[in-house]
Amino acid sequence: MLNDIKHDAQTRMGKSIDALKHDLSRLRTGRASTSLVDSIKVPYYGSDMPLNQVASVSLADARSIMITPFEKNMVAPIEKALLASDIGITPTTAGTVIRLNMPPLTEERRRELAKHVSHEGENAKIAIRNVRRDALQHVKDLLKEKQITEDEERKADDEIQKLTDRFVKEVDVVAKAKEEELMAM
Repeated sequence: MLNDIKHDAQTRMGKSIDALKHDLSRLRTGRASTSLVDSIKVPYYGSDMPLNQVASVSLADARSIMITPFEKNMVAPIEKALLASDIGITPTTAGTVIRLNMPPLTEERRRELAKHVSHEGENAKIAIRNVRRDALQHVKDLLKEKQITEDEERKADDEIQKLTDRFVKEVDVVAKAKEEELMAM
């Protein structure tokens, strides 16, 4: 029973780390990354489809993304979707190929993005602490129902705290790596 609580807490904390990594991968760092356009939806025959399902998305070089629609008539809708998105890059169209050229980041924008990274890291830590709180509450409930002893409760509390500390350190590592990537360019 206690192992189930600890395993559930570890799984949920791991998902918080994964969510942080996913959110940070979408940040524009001045270097081209196809994950920048992963969240963009394009109208396709009456329904919104992810961009990577209506076009081939690849890196042309370190600073540009190349989008090649599977159908010629999809160039205009893809271009409109890119302009309407929040990526802040104007697409350049040449025939059936759409390019996104990444402008170099200014120092001010890098600092702004670094603050955003630390904010996202803090949100991930809060999520991990909420998971800890839930797990500790489950352990206390088991103690109230006399399904575990006080010694078992103390041992479980310590293990859950160690788990929390490990995941908080991992958040720090992920956020620090992204900040260094932002400031290195």
